Amino acid sequence: MWRDAALVAGKDLRVELRAKIGLNQVVPFALVVLVLFGLALGPSDAALRPAAAGLFWVTVLFAAVLAVQRSFAIEASDEARDGLRLSGLDAGGIFLGKAAAVAAQLIVLELVLALVASLLFDTHLSGAGLLVGTCVAATAGLAAVGTIYGAVAMGTRVRETLLPLLFFPLVAPVLLAATKAWKEALAGTPSHGLGWLSVLAVFAVAYLAIGTVAFGPLLEDG
Repeated sequence: MWRDAALVAGKDLRVELRAKIGLNQVVPFALVVLVLFGLALGPSDAALRPAAAGLFWVTVLFAAVLAVQRSFAIEASDEARDGLRLSGLDAGGIFLGKAAAVAAQLIVLELVLALVASLLFDTHLSGAGLLVGTCVAATAGLAAVGTIYGAVAMGTRVRETLLPLLFFPLVAPVLLAATKAWKEALAGTPSHGLGWLSVLAVFAVAYLAIGTVAFGPLLEDG
């Protein structure tokens, strides 16, 4: 399974590197969204700093939808999904590979957004351990949920609009917990955010397990 996951993740990442969709579209989109959120709150540092964590993670959620849609658009063209079904690869490995590729793209995006947010909102990235742990756990959860529901939506004609409708309600706990954890880290009290980090870790493990078991039927039914 792990070998199959590495093969699928490598394939998706190579496609993205060649197409440069993430670099040319997803990253600029996320930056524009982050800047617009900042402009909506106004130039006051007193308003921007408390909202920095929430705005960061809302932007990541929007970008995650684009990354997942792109991940499954790869399989939608030229009947590539049928080839994936017939490849003999383990379904759990396919799920983990696609989720890992999405997560890798989101981690790179989060690094860029964190640097921009620190400048735009005049925040200091303190509590590095909690910040990094939150990013890893939240990203794993987002990638797992996105990959599950990306497979559900891919077989429909309205997949571009169905995916956000399925995705956003399910990841509301990620938005809440990640925002709370980041607020505690940025406030200099990272120990207060460990409970929220635990919530993110449980969410990620649960959906990774669900996806590993359920992805085979989803792939066949799509």
